Amino acid sequence: MSVVIETTLGDLTVDLFVSERPVACLNFLKLCRLKYYNFNLFHTVQQGFIAQTGDPSGDGDGGSSIWGVVEGPQKRFCEAEFLPKINHSSAGMLSLVSAGKNLVGSQFFLTLGENLTSLDGNHCVIGEVVEGHEVLRKLNDAIVDDSFRPYQDIRITHTVVLEDPFPNPRGLQAPSRSPSPSAERLKNGRIAADEDIDDTDGMTAEELQEMLAEREAKARATILEIVGDLPDADMAPPENVLFVCKLNPVTTDDDLEIIFSSFGVLKGCEVIRDRKTGDSLQYAFVEFEEQKSCEAAYFKMDNVLIDDRRIHVDFSQSVSKVTWRGKGRGVEGDYGKLDFDNLRDNRDRRKPNNGRPRTEDHKENKRVEDPRHRMSSAERRKAREQRHHEQSERDDRRNVRGRTRSREKQEQNRSRSRNWQNGSARENSDRERSRNERSSRSRDTTRRRHSRSRDREERRRSRPRDQLERGRSRSTDRKERRRSRAREQNERRRSRSRGQTDKRPPQNRDRNESKRFNSPQDRRRIDDGGSYRETFRNRKRSPERRQHSRDREDHRVDTHSSRNKSPEKKRKLSVEKSKKQSKKSKRAASSSSDSSESSSESESDSTSSDSSEDSSSSSSSSDERNKRKKSTKSKQKKSKSKSSHKAKKKHHRN
Repeated sequence: MSVVIETTLGDLTVDLFVSERPVACLNFLKLCRLKYYNFNLFHTVQQGFIAQTGDPSGDGDGGSSIWGVVEGPQKRFCEAEFLPKINHSSAGMLSLVSAGKNLVGSQFFLTLGENLTSLDGNHCVIGEVVEGHEVLRKLNDAIVDDSFRPYQDIRITHTVVLEDPFPNPRGLQAPSRSPSPSAERLKNGRIAADEDIDDTDGMTAEELQEMLAEREAKARATILEIVGDLPDADMAPPENVLFVCKLNPVTTDDDLEIIFSSFGVLKGCEVIRDRKTGDSLQYAFVEFEEQKSCEAAYFKMDNVLIDDRRIHVDFSQSVSKVTWRGKGRGVEGDYGKLDFDNLRDNRDRRKPNNGRPRTEDHKENKRVEDPRHRMSSAERRKAREQRHHEQSERDDRRNVRGRTRSREKQEQNRSRSRNWQNGSARENSDRERSRNERSSRSRDTTRRRHSRSRDREERRRSRPRDQLERGRSRSTDRKERRRSRAREQNERRRSRSRGQTDKRPPQNRDRNESKRFNSPQDRRRIDDGGSYRETFRNRKRSPERRQHSRDREDHRVDTHSSRNKSPEKKRKLSVEKSKKQSKKSKRAASSSSDSSESSSESESDSTSSDSSEDSSSSSSSSDERNKRKKSTKSKQKKSKSKSSHKAKKKHHRN
């Protein structure tokens, strides 16, 4: 079941716990239907705690239940349920005020904080606000006096019951319309809710100007807050920072620090410069450790000549050094404040006094505000002057202590400097020793590397020389072996050719020669040619040249045979050749004896007749022909052997 409570600050929608609190909910619903709460005053508003109403008189002592209204004052209170337990766990809980022993009347309150355990078990919770929490925030921010009574009236204007499941008690007659307010209900009011308050009544012109300036500053601050430059419009700049302007571009940070340090200890001194060019923008910020020294510098340094310029000094209005946690989160540090953005952030846990939700010590519940926001400029100046005098007295006391401390510090610094110099000299000597050791090590390593490189080069140079000498010796040995083999082969061939010519019978030679050369002209040519050739060779070639040509031929034959044949085959052939030569030598000895006999016979015959001369000439020509045929045959055999050797090589490679 829901009820809408209309107030001068806005509307509140409340859901009632009908099943848990049937009697208490019936009492509240029927009073709302009778318009009993119309124009009732919120007579008690405690920040972060409760906002109480329901008394038609506005004093906080009256009020009656629905049965007291219908039947009489003897039934002013009714007994409400206390089970099941419902706690005041959050802001916006609606409870009927208990008069003791679970007796309730018409007064009720709305909680403005969370976890109010002091109210649990004493007052009957009947509902919860579901819409209109912004109205609760306004109630929480209301300005009240020492008795928690608002200066400006906050009233209930109308109540609307959206659904009522309970029957009406006997004698209850609901009004057809909302009744007009009576004088009794309006008598305890202070400032009407719709009344315009003129703040300028009784103010002088100066006060009006100051008020207007403050309003303009407030408006500008709100604009900066909306834009995002300020975290809070009510934030005040730090009072230990001075703003210095109209500076000479030549003036530096160190110059200002030296000048302003005469008034007190500085935290920082910065001349603002252009980011790109680095040129001075002719204004600076000077931050002091203490506010008193900042005020002294403000009064004495304004319009002072620095670097041929009259400077202007004022308190800084910048809040750039205040750390802002973000929009709606407040700030960090001494300038931070807690805003009532959520009703559940407040934590006031006080017990009621004499059955009523009031507290005696109201100063602790009130929001702590900075008194500087309410002070005028003249009051601020007076306060600053007082602080300045107090600070000067403190400085005089501290100067004596500071001198003694400075002397002690100087002595300590001197002793430290001596120790540091001694330590630095030792460190320098250690460094030089380490450098010398490193240099000696590096030299040794370089020498070792050079010696190793030289040895390697000598080894590399000696290797090719040894290889060349070995190759030359091997090549000379091979050449000598080839020459010896070639000579042996030539001698064997010659011996073979001589043996073959001697084996032929002389008769066959004569017949063949007679057949081939029948004409006397041919015979003459042959005879002349043979004699010419023999004479030409004998004339042209000496015996030394003949021997040289023979050696060449032997060398060619040896090289050809050594190339074509493997070492194993060469050995086999040499053995076979030696056997054949032994056999041939035997045959040649037998044939030579026969030939000598035949030659003797032929000589006897030649002397006897001329025909024998012709036969001898023919035999010599036949011998020459046979030699030619044998040479051609030997060449053919060599070519065949070469081709077979090449074929074998290809076969082995594949």
